[in-house]
Amino acid sequence: MAVATTIRRRRTLAKTGVIIGLILGALFAGLPVLWMLSTSFKGNGEVFQSPPQLITKGFSFDAYTEILGNGAQLRFFLNSYIVALSVTALTLLVAILAAYAFSRFTFPGQKTINAVIVSVQAVPPITLVIPYFGLVVALGLYNTYPGLILTHMVFTLPYAIIMTTAYLNTLPKELDESVKVDGGSSWTALWRILVPISVPGLVAVGVYTFMISWNEYLFALTLTRTDDMRTVPIGIQLLMGQHSYEWNQMMAMSILGSIPVLILFLLFQRRFIGGLTSGAVKA
Repeated sequence: MAVATTIRRRRTLAKTGVIIGLILGALFAGLPVLWMLSTSFKGNGEVFQSPPQLITKGFSFDAYTEILGNGAQLRFFLNSYIVALSVTALTLLVAILAAYAFSRFTFPGQKTINAVIVSVQAVPPITLVIPYFGLVVALGLYNTYPGLILTHMVFTLPYAIIMTTAYLNTLPKELDESVKVDGGSSWTALWRILVPISVPGLVAVGVYTFMISWNEYLFALTLTRTDDMRTVPIGIQLLMGQHSYEWNQMMAMSILGSIPVLILFLLFQRRFIGGLTSGAVKA
């Protein structure tokens, strides 16, 4: 009895410790977001009031009105949507084709190409700023959508190919063979059979790709010149003036910029998590 009681106490203490740890982790992760949301509803002069207050009497939508009523600010959102959606669509298309080749065929240089794809993930993006700037300018793509889209794809494609290949590896090759027995081609097997089955994995890759492109700052700043080509992260930075910062508008724009990613995750949460875990089962 004493041993059983001791075991139950240890389990209870362990569960309590886990719950406390999760609560502390949630507070650590959630409080900055809550404070950002609170600041977006304050006047700019109330941001640094002492003592700080989460909810103030001057609750106002002025910051959101300023952002949503400003055509230049809305242009930042339009640019981010154009770039992020284009990057996501093109990345998925290329990743599906590349992953199918890696998963179902053997060809010369396969291991070398695979190693190059993996190694790209290890290169710090900041080291590529100058080479890519020179390349984009030489190709006449500076301050254009194609310049941003192609550059973002350099960083989204390696992960997309790796994850999609891992997911296709979990699907039996008998599926392809059954299509060929019925007179279908490899192209038919890919688009009619494998892609529909792989939707959870593709959703995971698509959401990740969209997030990377939407939040990218360094190349969006370097490869654009005019405000009509800037994206949301740059728009937030532009609210930092020489003599004052529009903190409430910065927070409001950050909240508005977070909404698309949040909606995507909520809509595809089950498939996103399922795709990540399935792709991790067999590489």
